[in-house]
Amino acid sequence: MGSPAFRAGGDLPARYTCDGASLSPPVSWSGAPAGTVAYAVVIHHVAAPDDVHWYWVLYDVPATVDHIDEGVTPPAKVGTNSVNGRSEYTPPCSKGPGRKVYTVTVYALSAPPALPNPRVVNRAVLLAAIADRTLAVASIDVGYARL
Repeated sequence: MGSPAFRAGGDLPARYTCDGASLSPPVSWSGAPAGTVAYAVVIHHVAAPDDVHWYWVLYDVPATVDHIDEGVTPPAKVGTNSVNGRSEYTPPCSKGPGRKVYTVTVYALSAPPALPNPRVVNRAVLLAAIADRTLAVASIDVGYARL
């Protein structure tokens, strides 16, 4: 998995945060295993072991899709974010000092998620719904420190 805008271990450009244009970042992937019928994409940050924030939850991304362009929501379903509870990308906007690590994860799925209530899909609900359908996972970590 990669992106022309940032690399694993590098910095998340400010344009994808609340200090910049608040655009959703571009994400690309390749090498899906045989049997992949859909993808899910999650961007999250672990503030503490029991404190996880998520900024973008996408699922039912068609298997024919291998990237997401900057500022574009792909043909997919969008779950809620933990910042404002809306079904949309919300940019990281750390209130604490120092560099934070954000994880971008793509899940290759053998079947669409079996959601208990499709109107309420957050990160935890999605991860539980895809646990037995995940064929492969690719993640990168990027850092960001508030301006």
